[in-house]
Amino acid sequence: MSDVAAVEQFVKQYKDLKQEIAKVIVGQDDVINQILISVFSGGHSLLIGVPGLAKTLMVNTIAQALGLDFKRIQFTPDLMPSDILGSEILDEDRHFKFVKGPIFANIILADEINRTPPKTQAALLEAMQERAVTVAGHHYKLDLPYFVLATQNPIEQEGTYPLPEAQLDRFMFAINLEYPSFKEEVQVVKATTNDEKIKVNALFSSGEILEYQHVIRRIPVADNVIEYAVGMVGKTRPDGNTATDLVKQYIDWGAGPRASQNLILAAKTHAAIHGKFSPDIEDVKAVALSVLRHRIIKNYKAEAEGITEKQVIESLF
Repeated sequence: MSDVAAVEQFVKQYKDLKQEIAKVIVGQDDVINQILISVFSGGHSLLIGVPGLAKTLMVNTIAQALGLDFKRIQFTPDLMPSDILGSEILDEDRHFKFVKGPIFANIILADEINRTPPKTQAALLEAMQERAVTVAGHHYKLDLPYFVLATQNPIEQEGTYPLPEAQLDRFMFAINLEYPSFKEEVQVVKATTNDEKIKVNALFSSGEILEYQHVIRRIPVADNVIEYAVGMVGKTRPDGNTATDLVKQYIDWGAGPRASQNLILAAKTHAAIHGKFSPDIEDVKAVALSVLRHRIIKNYKAEAEGITEKQVIESLF
């Protein structure tokens, strides 16, 4: 199949996928789009939202509709790296046998990732970056596609370990979850307080997802679009020549080169789901907020004056 035909097929399957997810999840269209863009771009996402917004249900439903294996890890202060990666045990023949941890799945939900100490957070790093883990000197490859979706509660910061910048940078997107509208909440309550069981059908196989990931990477991008993305990231660096006034005033650190790479990859996927065969500047703008939000570090002045990351990023357009 040619890449053009593959993109056309992808658009059709993507629409079916959204309908399948909508059987369970009411609204949250933008959030689901962003999660799916990062899956098909081969990236990871950080979901930021208060408890009770159906984050776990959303990820579970997406995993079922994609036909992927799903595991949830609840991060707690006493969680050890071996609880995630797995460990070696002595079997009855007195041989060491490796017992795989929950990290060996296609989609991992790392729930409340900032509740666990840095040592355990770091155990995820190798898996996210290398798609492999090392236990007791042995290297184990993870099954592809591999996708980490971490959640963070923005309210309760007591007893938490904020994610270091290096780890935040590993996430393609930081996605903010908002409360549902009145109408959506009424639908949610109607749908979840009856005895009806909804079956979610698997519409993809892991092989198909990997193939679409390769197709998306092969999508051509015009030089001016790449230059626009790199220029936008450059503007977030307060000591750079192109920094905007808002950045110079309110930002301590800007985004690194991984932001430019993620902008282009996400723009390619954004273009593909809308049936375009090459991304334009509008596609870059559409994904910019989620790609840059967690990569710029505000200073005290921004905090004091209530300046948001969104305001700073919109000033870059």
